[in-house]
Amino acid sequence: MRILVINPGSTSTKIAVFDDETKIFATNISHSPEELAPYKRIPDQQEFRHKLVVKTLREAGFDLEFDAVIGRGSLAKPVAGGVFAINEKMIRDSKESFDQHACNLACGIAYEIAKTNGCPSFTADPVTVDELNDYARITGLPELPHQAIWHALNQRAIARRYCKEHNTHYEDVNLIICHMGGGVSVAAHNHGYAVDTNNALTGNGPFSPERAGTLPAGKLVKMCFSGKYTEADMLKKLAGKGGLAAHLGTTDALEVERRIAGGSEKAKLIFDAMIYHIAKAIASYGATLKGKVDAIILTGGIAHSKHVVEQITNYVGWMAPIACYPGEDEMEALALNALAVLHGELQAKEY
Repeated sequence: MRILVINPGSTSTKIAVFDDETKIFATNISHSPEELAPYKRIPDQQEFRHKLVVKTLREAGFDLEFDAVIGRGSLAKPVAGGVFAINEKMIRDSKESFDQHACNLACGIAYEIAKTNGCPSFTADPVTVDELNDYARITGLPELPHQAIWHALNQRAIARRYCKEHNTHYEDVNLIICHMGGGVSVAAHNHGYAVDTNNALTGNGPFSPERAGTLPAGKLVKMCFSGKYTEADMLKKLAGKGGLAAHLGTTDALEVERRIAGGSEKAKLIFDAMIYHIAKAIASYGATLKGKVDAIILTGGIAHSKHVVEQITNYVGWMAPIACYPGEDEMEALALNALAVLHGELQAKEY
């Protein structure tokens, strides 16, 4: 089975081709600021990126004949986890999403390439996967219910990998999984369902390299009405210019560790504070699972840091065994989801 995987980011579009589980081609198509400048809105970039994907594939010798095309999940409406067949409603909702991100382009590009080729198109475990228990949705203001935005694709793929390595099934265990990248998401997985997690984009949880996380609500309201900032300014502070970026002027965790090695006390304080808040979040989800935690799993790019893993282990290692799977492979996770549908192991849901 030959599968094309498409994963758009803010300044690049990753594509990969798999023959069954084997990756036979992968590249990252870069988009310069000058190339993207003519497009006022992210949805306007779809045709531009679509053509580049097709051009790149043809130049690499592919005839665009695939058994399936799968794209990264978008910020469309909340859905349960799983694989979804892409339809025009999903594409429309992605274009009209509450938040514009390049991931919203994936389903449209995948759908068009698949339609030309006559094969199915899918997406899987988007960041808006919502399997929250009823308590998790409720906040102190009925106008502001909690919304889950998290690294569902990588967390679920890592959960299944962990279970396979430990001769068990995802549906039979309780896990707390923490993905640490540009944003940090922590989720309580209860026998195959993510029953509680944070909004790792512009919502709550620990601060991260580029996101502010939970903030003092009263001070935030006053800041919004101070007259110093526009709505766009404030949203950028929450996601993009928050966290390490706000404190240290960089979103690069490796750079922060270099500064610490060079003797920067400020860098050490802020970095260790981020670790502290991540550990607090992990511990809080232990309550969600009533203390019955089979393992705590650390993943994402920052999990490469020995210091981060050691410190989190010091804080929460008493709760459950710690397993570490540094980095992420969203491309492989997407391909495996499409392959499972093609082999009849999973059934594609209707959006």
